[in-house]
Amino acid sequence: MRVIAIGSRVFVTSFQLAGVEGIKISSSDEILNELNKLASSDDIGLILLSDDMAKEIRFQLSDIRSKRPIPLIFELPAPGSTKESIDYRALLKQILGV
Repeated sequence: MRVIAIGSRVFVTSFQLAGVEGIKISSSDEILNELNKLASSDDIGLILLSDDMAKEIRFQLSDIRSKRPIPLIFELPAPGSTKESIDYRALLKQILGV
């Protein structure tokens, strides 16, 4: 199963450095378009979203999650977030159980 990160250039690049595929987007509408494309793929197990862009489409994300349990759609803090400093590599290992 593949893991894909969707978000800003900085968010995606952070995960690409850890070996995760990424799709760079610039708006919440683009997230929905990409999710609809990716959700029908059988080889994707986890989609990581930048929370700053996902917050505008939470209702639609809940709807997608309720209809399709796989891939898992997980929101992560965006780089520069007001939340404490984030080690994306450690967070990815924790999510994947590695």
